[in-house]
Amino acid sequence: TIKGVSSFSAEQEAQALRKAMKGFGTDEDAIIDTLTKLNVAQRQQVLIAYKSTIGRDLISDLKSELSGNFEQVIVGLMTPTAMYDVHELRRSMKGAGTDEGCLIEIVASRTNEEIRRINENYKLQYGCTLEEDIVSDTSSMLRRVLVSLATGNRDEGTFVDEALAQQDAQCLYEAGEKKWGTDEVQFMSILCTRNRCHLLRVFDVYRGIANKDITDSIKSEMSGDLEDALLAVVKCMRNKPAYFAERLYKSMKGLGTDDNTLIRVMVSRSEIDMIYIRREFLAMYGKSLHSFIKGDCSGDYRKVLLRLCGGE
Repeated sequence: TIKGVSSFSAEQEAQALRKAMKGFGTDEDAIIDTLTKLNVAQRQQVLIAYKSTIGRDLISDLKSELSGNFEQVIVGLMTPTAMYDVHELRRSMKGAGTDEGCLIEIVASRTNEEIRRINENYKLQYGCTLEEDIVSDTSSMLRRVLVSLATGNRDEGTFVDEALAQQDAQCLYEAGEKKWGTDEVQFMSILCTRNRCHLLRVFDVYRGIANKDITDSIKSEMSGDLEDALLAVVKCMRNKPAYFAERLYKSMKGLGTDDNTLIRVMVSRSEIDMIYIRREFLAMYGKSLHSFIKGDCSGDYRKVLLRLCGGE
């Protein structure tokens, strides 16, 4: 939904932003208009131009003029993609309690290349590795699944080894449905390392063996965050936009809004697959994402999210 503009002047956009914040009151609409027409690479150019032509830090200026959820979205838009994930991961672990949902969402849905960049930037930014923080902040099987995913070492080929697919499916069946207790390590080693095409075949074979879908088996065999993590992996393999559509739906339905999740998904997917997420959302819930955001948020926060959502 956010494509950027073909020709633009970073200096002009920087001046427009300064004008929107200078003097009495802030022109929020001008800020939204400027930042949502540019893509993340162009916003970085504006950030540099702002500093070189105005001699001030754009992010500091935005933070001092804006507040709350609206500020969080705008600062998110101004952050380079990998760094945004890095900040979110760190926020999910440092502070009171752990936001396991955020941790799981990011490491389960990013590509190897994205994970590699996250790891590099995380170490540079915080002086320790993402893995070290995951290990100190989570425990038992969930920790192992997250560490495995955060390695970014999944096979990204498309080859399906039919014999291995049969074996993997049987392995999953014997590790879960068939035995008393569950061998979670088997689930982890297959779900976190095999390529997507192979896993889709494994899920098909599994259904034939177990007479139920792999997601139902995970739900009956696991619980809590471990269940969430393995389900996230399966959902991302099957249909990543549908996974994000569900994350958005759950962030808004019911009492209160999970703003962190809503903001993170809207900001991080707006240049990747938001149009597909919108389509899945409508198919899954019979209402448009646009109408959901409209009914759930208000003010400038709503305005900027609707802009990231694009159309109905």
